[in-house]
Amino acid sequence: MVNDLILKTDFTDIKLFRRGKVRDVYDLGDKLLIVSTDRISCFDVVLPCGIPYKGKVLTDISLFWFDFIKDIIRHHLITADVEEYPPELKKYENILTGRSMLVLKTKPLPVECVVRGYLSGSGWKEYKGGQSVCGIRLPPGLKESDKLPEVLFTPSTKADAGHDENVNQRYVEGLLGKDTAEFLKKTSIEIYRKARDYALSKGIIIADTKFEFGIYNGKIIIIDEVLTPDSSRFWPLEDYQAGRPQPSFDKQFVRDYLETLDWDKTPPAPALPDEIIVRTTEKYLDAYRKLTGKELK
Repeated sequence: MVNDLILKTDFTDIKLFRRGKVRDVYDLGDKLLIVSTDRISCFDVVLPCGIPYKGKVLTDISLFWFDFIKDIIRHHLITADVEEYPPELKKYENILTGRSMLVLKTKPLPVECVVRGYLSGSGWKEYKGGQSVCGIRLPPGLKESDKLPEVLFTPSTKADAGHDENVNQRYVEGLLGKDTAEFLKKTSIEIYRKARDYALSKGIIIADTKFEFGIYNGKIIIIDEVLTPDSSRFWPLEDYQAGRPQPSFDKQFVRDYLETLDWDKTPPAPALPDEIIVRTTEKYLDAYRKLTGKELK
């Protein structure tokens, strides 16, 4: 299992566009090559060990959802078939197969479009302190993990390093204009609702998620990854019970483990025990199987 672990790519003959917390992105002129590694980050810090199969799960789940939401908005995916990649990439076929996408190069919009359907994480912490989430007032008496009375759009700034900051709709309007801000809110909520209903039919609650958008030929399209265990909270429906934290299919499991340590959430991050790595891999693979009905190739 560990033989296939990819923590970093180094294609020296291709221009590196950006190395993110999980993805290595290469510049191919009018296109980008996105490679999902097996790196895992928690609390905005990349851990020293990877999660086997994680990059392939992220890629394949994104491919599934891009097709699922194509009636709502265009996406940036060109192909994930290495046979259709430019010739100069063929020599990296063993690394790229199953964990890469060739995508359109867009002008990314500088906001994270966060959608919340349930009261969890930072939203729950804020609600306990002032009965609001990202400044949106909510009714009293809600419990941790409760389904929210309505789906909330709670955007944030986008940070390549460090922490994103929650902002409100007025901030997005000032940054991008009222029409664009309203389009992002409406579209994000529409995607979430469609995906949420499908996932529920497969035994998964999508508690919250985040989307990224970019401009291509004057139009807004969805980019990056979509509805993966890295960008979303996935809870097993059969174990759901409001009033407590939920078991999860996503990296919340790793966050919960790290919270038990005497670590101040600044680099360097501690290594994970083998047991935590194995169980995290199982959670990613289980989410993939439940959502797609397939086994990872």
